[in-house]
Amino acid sequence: MTYEMKTAKFSIGQVVRHRIYPFRGVIFDVDPVFANTEEWYQAIPEDVRPVKNQPFYHLLAENDETDYIAYVSEQNLVLDESGEPLRHPQINEFFVETVEGRLAPRERHEH
Repeated sequence: MTYEMKTAKFSIGQVVRHRIYPFRGVIFDVDPVFANTEEWYQAIPEDVRPVKNQPFYHLLAENDETDYIAYVSEQNLVLDESGEPLRHPQINEFFVETVEGRLAPRERHEH
């Protein structure tokens, strides 16, 4: 099976929300194509299951009840332009806030 590589529409540090479900979050990693387990993929109801050959995003996500990590296809994300701050407890581990109020990836020092 061959995949046509697509350029990611969103980038690390952008705040996005899910097109269908009521949650939003900040992108901390991007996979050019689906890179999760087949079991995870099959658990998605078939009528809303996304195609695999598109970027998938790792989000520090939150909804009204909780904070969590989400893995979402590009087709199910839209830019969040609410300007509302995120409360996810891991944001400061991954990002620093710029003077403009954006989230920039925190420099990581590997040993």
